[in-house]
Amino acid sequence: MTKDQRMVAMGAASGVISMIALVWLLSIIIEVPAIGDTSGDRVGLAAHWLLLPALVLFAMLVVVGNSRFLSEAIDPTLHKEDQRMVVDGRVADNTVQQFLIFVVGLLALAVSLPARSLSVIPAVTITFVIARLVFWFGYRIHPLYRAPGFSSTAYLNLGMILASLWLWLR
Repeated sequence: MTKDQRMVAMGAASGVISMIALVWLLSIIIEVPAIGDTSGDRVGLAAHWLLLPALVLFAMLVVVGNSRFLSEAIDPTLHKEDQRMVVDGRVADNTVQQFLIFVVGLLALAVSLPARSLSVIPAVTITFVIARLVFWFGYRIHPLYRAPGFSSTAYLNLGMILASLWLWLR
């Protein structure tokens, strides 16, 4: 492995470990939401929590839009973006992709989890938001520093989908 690959692997591993610890800790600290136990109530809970990551995504899009408006890159076909604008655009693009998977995973978890475990919904949402911010800020510092935020988001999404499948099929 090259030095860069080792750095990314270490960053990715630390991101996954931190994500698992944060979801576990938050799901203990956050009280189980007091909602009805219907699928509609659970989907409503998830929908409310989806507002937080949607706001983060919107902030990313605003940063890209304002950067374009205030620079020579106002016409994207001229390729006049500076490095920061390129990074912000890539972060926003990847966040759209991860957010789509997160929405599916969160909705599936919301209707699959036992009622006593519904504190996982806010826990994974807060973790997703933190992981996306770590991805964004890490990427801005150096592209290799995006690994903790990327891996924590990707494996959070995978974990939610696998847990939902397991809960559904058991």
